[in-house]
Amino acid sequence: MIEALLVTVVCVLAMLLVLAAASVRVLREYERAVVFRLGRVIDTKGPGLVLLVPAIDRMVRISLRTVTLNVPPQDVITHDNVPVRVDAVVYFRVVDPKCAVVQVESFLKATSQIAQTTLRSVLGKADLDSLLAERETLNEELQKIIDEQTEPWGVKVTTVEIKDVGIPPAMQHAMARQAQAERERRAKIINAEGEFQAAARLGEAADVISKNPTTIQLRYLQTISEIGKDNSTVVFPLPMDLIKPLLEAGRPELPRGNEASPLVNGQPSEHARS
Repeated sequence: MIEALLVTVVCVLAMLLVLAAASVRVLREYERAVVFRLGRVIDTKGPGLVLLVPAIDRMVRISLRTVTLNVPPQDVITHDNVPVRVDAVVYFRVVDPKCAVVQVESFLKATSQIAQTTLRSVLGKADLDSLLAERETLNEELQKIIDEQTEPWGVKVTTVEIKDVGIPPAMQHAMARQAQAERERRAKIINAEGEFQAAARLGEAADVISKNPTTIQLRYLQTISEIGKDNSTVVFPLPMDLIKPLLEAGRPELPRGNEASPLVNGQPSEHARS
C-alpha cells in the first residue's frame, strides 16, 4: 500500500515538473515572445520569465537584434546598356514582433526577396558612371524603397550598402583607356598654362629690364657667374655694338682707284670699263 502511494506521488511530481517545464520560458533582453492561445494572438511578452498555459498557449520567439543580410549577386543591365554584376548588404531589425509573425510567413526570406528585386529595379535605371560615382545616393534610394515595402511586416531597414560592382573585362579596358586619355589631356592643359604664365612673367621682366640699362648689366654679370660655377672656361658674350667699331678700325682702307668694280652678270659694268 505504501509503495503504491509513493509511486503515485512520484508520478504526480513528475507530471507537475513536466507541466512546469512546458509552461515556463525565459527570454533574453533582445528577445520577445508572441503568445498564441488557441490560435489567437493574446500578447507580446518578454524579456524575462514568461508563463504559458500548457497545451493551450504557444509561443513564437523573435529577436530584436539587427540582422545582416547578404544579397546574392544580381545581374543588372544599366540604363546605358552595360551588363554588371552587383551584390549588396542589407541591415534591418524587427520593431514590431506581432506583425513580423502574423503579417508574413518568413520576414527574413521576404526581406531578402524584396532587396533583390529592388536592387535590380533601381540600378537598372542608373548609368554606369552614376553606379560607380554616386553609390551613396543609390544606397539611400534603395534603403528608402525597401523600408517602405517591409514596414507592414514590422521590419525596419536601417542601411543598404552596395558592396561590389562587377564590370566586364572589355569595359574595364575601355574605362582604363578613357582615364588615361583624360589624365593626358589634363597634363597638356597644365603644361600649356605653365608655359603661358612663364611667358607672361618673362614679358613683364623684359619690360622692367628695358626701362633701366643698369639692370641689363647686372643680369649680364649674374649670368657670367652662373656659367663659371661648373666650367673652367668662361665665354663672355659681347654685344655687336661694342665689337663693330673695333672691327672697322682694324680693316685696311682701299685706294679710291682700286675700289672693287661692280660686276654685272660676272663682267665689269660699262662704267667700270670706261
